[in-house]
Amino acid sequence: MPRRTATMLASTLMLIALLCAGVLIPVPYAEMSPGPTVNTLGNHGGEPVLQISGHKTYPTDGHLNMTTVRVTSADFRMNMVEAVYGWLAHDSVIVPHDTLYPDGKTEQQSTQENAEEFSESQESAKVAALEQLHIPVKSWVIVSAVVKDSPAEGSLHAGDAIKAVDGTAVKQPSDVAKLVTKHKPGQNVVFTVVPAKDQAAAAKAGKPATATRKVTLTTTTSHDTGAKRAIVGITAGTDHAFPFSIDIKLADVGGPSAGMMFALGLYDKLTPGSLTGGAFVAGTGTIDDDGKVGPIGGIEMKTIGARRKGAQYFLTPAENCASAAKNTPDGLRLVKVRTIGDALAALKDIRTHHTDALPKCTTKG
Repeated sequence: MPRRTATMLASTLMLIALLCAGVLIPVPYAEMSPGPTVNTLGNHGGEPVLQISGHKTYPTDGHLNMTTVRVTSADFRMNMVEAVYGWLAHDSVIVPHDTLYPDGKTEQQSTQENAEEFSESQESAKVAALEQLHIPVKSWVIVSAVVKDSPAEGSLHAGDAIKAVDGTAVKQPSDVAKLVTKHKPGQNVVFTVVPAKDQAAAAKAGKPATATRKVTLTTTTSHDTGAKRAIVGITAGTDHAFPFSIDIKLADVGGPSAGMMFALGLYDKLTPGSLTGGAFVAGTGTIDDDGKVGPIGGIEMKTIGARRKGAQYFLTPAENCASAAKNTPDGLRLVKVRTIGDALAALKDIRTHHTDALPKCTTKG
């Protein structure tokens, strides 16, 4: 066989082998791409996203769209060809698989975690909106989760209201950890709690819960890196009693990143006039009870999805500004926000056409 022919044959066989390897051998990566975007002021799945009863509401127009990111499943194993295609595409991001599913997290575990975060974000969105409107919301500290095989298992339960630790009143979830860690591992700590069912009944009746009981737990050592500290194996959170009914209906969405847009949608429905002035505004960001807006993941995918849907403005958490500004879709204006108050001020500038005053995102933040 002539040398030239042999060389071409060997090269062709090598190329075929490389292509087969690229298709058959999995690589430890996952893909993020733009997901659906939904107007919080409108309907989804045939019913309003935001449903309010027991309080006066007002007509709205325009868009206040929450945005999402679509990710490959935990069980999906990408091959090299798919990874290279994703790296070259302008509307997707390839990331290490462990970034989306750390510590071998399964699809079911990830879905459950996202559902819990989504539920918590809805509660904080309601509180933040009502606080802006000076509508009182009753809140209390609860046991939000109990760690399996911990000192608290069987003694404290999710939903129990924590009134005090060692006789010191608890006002914030962070108070619980501070009071527990004053102990050394192996020492006793006394919780004063209202059982979950009694707290729920009192909240429904609009009365203070009085059925308290004391629970003594022996602390154990944390497994965190660094200095060992005393723990009892619970996560403290906050529960609320709202003065009227607010339901957020949005299926197949998880995570906390829609919090700010839910809060703005609720504020719009509970106040006369249009918050957007008819403009198409989208955005993202977590929100806490005090109205502080926090960063989220996949910002580049969310701006692409928003612009494809028709958004003109994108409310962007300040900590995401630098990443979002590196590749902003044409025709989309990024607006930097740190709080719900910032977002409301920006919306006022948009509806009154004072857009030169809008705080801008830059590649520096």
